[in-house]
Amino acid sequence: MDLWESNLARFDQYVMNEIPIHLIRLSDMKIVRRNDVKKHSRSSVSELDYDVFFHPAKYAKYAILSHRWLDEGEPTYEEMEAGTAAGPGYEKLKKFCEKARKDGMEFAWSDTCCIDKSSSTELDESIRSMFRWYQNSSVCIVHLAQSEDIEDIQKDEWIRRGWTLQELLAQHIIKFFNARWMPMTGDENDKTPSMKPDGSPDILRALEEATDIPRDVLTSDLGKRPMRVDERMAWAATRKTTRVEDAAYSLMGIFNVSLQIAYGEGRDRAFCRLIEAIMQTGDPSVLNWHDPSPARHHSGSCTFPQSPFSFRMCDHRQFDFDRPLEMTMTSLGLRIPLVIFPLIVHSISKDALFTELRLRCWFCLTLEIQTTCRTSDIKFTNCQYALGIVNYSVIGDGTREVLSIRDRSAGVLLSRHAEHSLPGYQPPPYSNDFVGLKFAFPLEYKLTEWKLLAHIDSTLVVVDFPNVPSGSHFYINRGYLQTVHI
Repeated sequence: MDLWESNLARFDQYVMNEIPIHLIRLSDMKIVRRNDVKKHSRSSVSELDYDVFFHPAKYAKYAILSHRWLDEGEPTYEEMEAGTAAGPGYEKLKKFCEKARKDGMEFAWSDTCCIDKSSSTELDESIRSMFRWYQNSSVCIVHLAQSEDIEDIQKDEWIRRGWTLQELLAQHIIKFFNARWMPMTGDENDKTPSMKPDGSPDILRALEEATDIPRDVLTSDLGKRPMRVDERMAWAATRKTTRVEDAAYSLMGIFNVSLQIAYGEGRDRAFCRLIEAIMQTGDPSVLNWHDPSPARHHSGSCTFPQSPFSFRMCDHRQFDFDRPLEMTMTSLGLRIPLVIFPLIVHSISKDALFTELRLRCWFCLTLEIQTTCRTSDIKFTNCQYALGIVNYSVIGDGTREVLSIRDRSAGVLLSRHAEHSLPGYQPPPYSNDFVGLKFAFPLEYKLTEWKLLAHIDSTLVVVDFPNVPSGSHFYINRGYLQTVHI
């Protein structure tokens, strides 16, 4: 296969898999399919593009719309197919297409009319692929229907919607238009604004203030930038979606995971499936959330939050980690290996509703942890406590392994208690019935498995070990590592 044939093959594969299933052909406002785009653009593929420089996206260009849906009157796929689309939503679509043509585009995509929602297969693929479709577009055109100038962005409904978060972050070329479809800046790309010597408003600064997303994140390629789970989840904490399941589905691309779409499953179930998929990436900051009540769907584990809102205060508990943490959901709960530091009770203060515990580390008595629990959730006798550290590392030299513990460590608070549940002494069976089996006397009591302490503070606690220089580590025996189900 020569170079041109190789380029054509890559172009065909790209168009049939990486761009939207349906697009609008701007020359006649007709809905077309991927195969139509392939036929139209294939002849423009250059045979001079060497393999290392060839990228099919520059031959399959399309603009993509980001907007706030109208309550009613948006054009549908069926209306566009029949040529009967009309009304305020269609006028908005025509304005978008006009701007796309001025940018040199021949195709465009809008979520209102370019998805055949009568096909569950197409709807599923579209929702799973949407982040990638925004990412692969040549330009994202944003219509802020409630804004006249940059100062209005803070109050625009577009800022507060769930789906628009990925639309803001996915594409590196973006252009904002106000309610009258006038450009909000004089720049070609609002993610790389020109300097404003006259002190005029900076759209990136307005976006940073409105979304709490740092400027350098807004201007970078999210897929190539390592970002903690809790930080990304916090960006979505106060955003709203019409369908409750979309609180989870709209975040798939931001976390690079895929879920089966199942409208009707409810918010908790959808979000728990998202969290479970994210846990497989090994980022322990997925546990860094604050909510008095965990998700109701996961009765087997208290480590699952209810929604992105649970992550709204995660910046108060910052910590670093070097390696992924193995997290697997099982029938016994979340299976997770933790470094166990035993804790002892220093003081207890309780009333009818709440109990305040002051715990000290058995190995470091100057380290104190304070937490508040519901009084009804606490066992006050025969109870043990521990800190299960999540941001440790296992390092070895080929002959032995040790645990590396950070000066600032994050962990979960655990508890277990003694149960007098074993039967009394029973004489062993007749010895001739068993050969070589070593019998043992029953224990007087047994300890339950470690479980997450049901406290009303954040799931994770962050501790600073005393007299350990900032940014450094200390090393302990690997025997303190224990796999628990929480």
